[in-house]
Amino acid sequence: MRTTVHPIPTHTPPPRTTARRLLLAASAGAALLLAGCASEKPAQNTTFDFGPAASAAAPARAPMAAVVVGDVTGSAALDSERMFYRLNYSDPLQARAYANSRWSATPLQMVTQRLKSRIAQSGAKVLSVSDASDGVPILRLEIDDFSHHFDSQASSHGQLVLRASLFQGHKLVDQKTFERKTPATSADAGGGARALAGATDTVASDVIAWLATLPLKKE
Repeated sequence: MRTTVHPIPTHTPPPRTTARRLLLAASAGAALLLAGCASEKPAQNTTFDFGPAASAAAPARAPMAAVVVGDVTGSAALDSERMFYRLNYSDPLQARAYANSRWSATPLQMVTQRLKSRIAQSGAKVLSVSDASDGVPILRLEIDDFSHHFDSQASSHGQLVLRASLFQGHKLVDQKTFERKTPATSADAGGGARALAGATDTVASDVIAWLATLPLKKE
């Protein structure tokens, strides 16, 4: 009598219930992955300005009765809302921009407005270029540096370098460069914004004090 031997399969396919469980587990994992990706929101930009101009103590006398203050000029980089910083301890020649922080206006516009406000608070009448009349002094301002400088990873300051020129009757009365460094309270864009606002207010006071010392012709 011949006996027939049936071969035993080396691989037994999983039952339907096991395959279904694996499929459900894979689907659930994919759903969780997609949900995690959808919950990641892009970083929002933070906008900074100088804040309201605090009342400044009026000097003993106004620097002059009236002055024409022109718009502050500077490099093309300062004619945008980007906030710049420099790592002086590693690469001081490279200006970097904060990724998610912006000024509410260009630094040229903000410094112009703050200088006009401070000079007006001192008692002088601030006129625009279109309002200029013969004999009224003209103040021209140019920024050489306006950025957040890091001396180390934990120490930084806001620096403003501004050149002021006063003209009267198309003649240069005097010119002076002002530089102020204000320590930052934090090593981030917010700390840099506060430091640069402080440096701008201090330079404005310096400019007013300088204007009060200049000899002007009486028309």
